[in-house]
Amino acid sequence: MFNIKDVALLMALPGESQGLFEKDGVPVVYTGIGKVNAALTAMDVIHKTKCKVMINLGTAGSSKFKTHELVEVSSFVQRDMDISPLGFKIGETPFDPLPSAIELIPYFPELPKGVCGTGDSFETGPSKVPCELVDMEGYALAKVCRKMGVQLISLKYITDGADHNAHNDWEANLVQGSKKLFEYYKKMVAT
Repeated sequence: MFNIKDVALLMALPGESQGLFEKDGVPVVYTGIGKVNAALTAMDVIHKTKCKVMINLGTAGSSKFKTHELVEVSSFVQRDMDISPLGFKIGETPFDPLPSAIELIPYFPELPKGVCGTGDSFETGPSKVPCELVDMEGYALAKVCRKMGVQLISLKYITDGADHNAHNDWEANLVQGSKKLFEYYKKMVAT
């Protein structure tokens, strides 16, 4: 377990926590939607808190994992970085010293692991890069944490099938997701 003084908890939106964390006195920082908002917020949090561990809890879509399943992210990739006309692989940032897939250290052996594709779009079909779940902030958090020497742990509650009905399923499954995420947060952090 981590000491709460060493941890920063980031989520994209208040809807993903449903107020459960705040009711228990857990400080949550909300990044807002998208990679730019996530990167700016992560950098700000690391500078202000000097955290050693960043915990990212949130929701994701998946065509592989079942709705209501909790998945620990094993690595993040960018599903919307496409410079392929210039000869680069989809997902690869040209001339970047970091690899296109940012690996995370696993924390929960009992949870299924998956590669999460991050992009600034709400995915409703197959991703251009190999991944098993999709979100809109995780890769940016992983990149900032890697550059700043902070450990990242990311758990995603699968709310939808990343398909044509994803927007409806996402909203309908937020309450159940927040309860599961809160349960696992309490397994990680000693308060």
